[in-house]
Amino acid sequence: MKKAFDLSGKNAVITGGNRGLGFGIATAMAQVGANIAILCRNQQKATEALAELAQYGGKYRSFRCDVTNLESVKTAADAVEKEFGGIDILVNNAGTSCAVKLLDMDEELSDWYNVVNADLNGIANMTYFFGKKMRDAGKGGSIINITSNAAYIVNKTHSMSPYSAAKAAANHFTHCMAVELGPYDIRVNGIAPGFTNSELSRFIPKDQVDYILGQMPLGRFGEAIEIGALAVFLASPASAQITGTVQVIDGGYILSC
Repeated sequence: MKKAFDLSGKNAVITGGNRGLGFGIATAMAQVGANIAILCRNQQKATEALAELAQYGGKYRSFRCDVTNLESVKTAADAVEKEFGGIDILVNNAGTSCAVKLLDMDEELSDWYNVVNADLNGIANMTYFFGKKMRDAGKGGSIINITSNAAYIVNKTHSMSPYSAAKAAANHFTHCMAVELGPYDIRVNGIAPGFTNSELSRFIPKDQVDYILGQMPLGRFGEAIEIGALAVFLASPASAQITGTVQVIDGGYILSC
């Protein structure tokens, strides 16, 4: 067990790794030795994130990437491979959400398509280009898709059908990719977080927070580093026999919904 969770020398690509859950995952992986490639659109936030990671002594870089744009993803994949020499871990974390009822959306359904493009199509885009590089390198690897407990429940505090539908589809996409990529020793798993302390959680009204905590057996929001710890496990030798799973980490919230 001494090195079961060691990622020393592994190269991890994390979309949206410049803030929130993504930065929690980047921090956790850096602490156990991984080199980190952050893919994001906000380069100022990326610079700040890289400065914080520097204390852990690995190689940390950022690359501009829009996961909804195929050409952007292809360019980023080539750049990461050139800079790091290979890809061992891919964390598909980038995404977006909205809180609006379907019938209240505009006639272009822009909220629906924006969320689905980021939260489902973005994962497929990343898996296609980065998965190919992992397959062709012949060294196996780990892909971790960050979904949500919203894939399993209808959240009573928010109307978020596009988010829930995209995350549910991402869960099943995870299962499909585990089968397709298993012969190349590439494991594919998902993490489905619930309410987690982040920049976004600060905007939840107090009455909704009180309701959520009242439904949650553990009685508190999660922390980004806790999502990171689970991601470390799923990327590490400790989980070498685990693929095709989605691990819920939400303080038991879905048990009450």
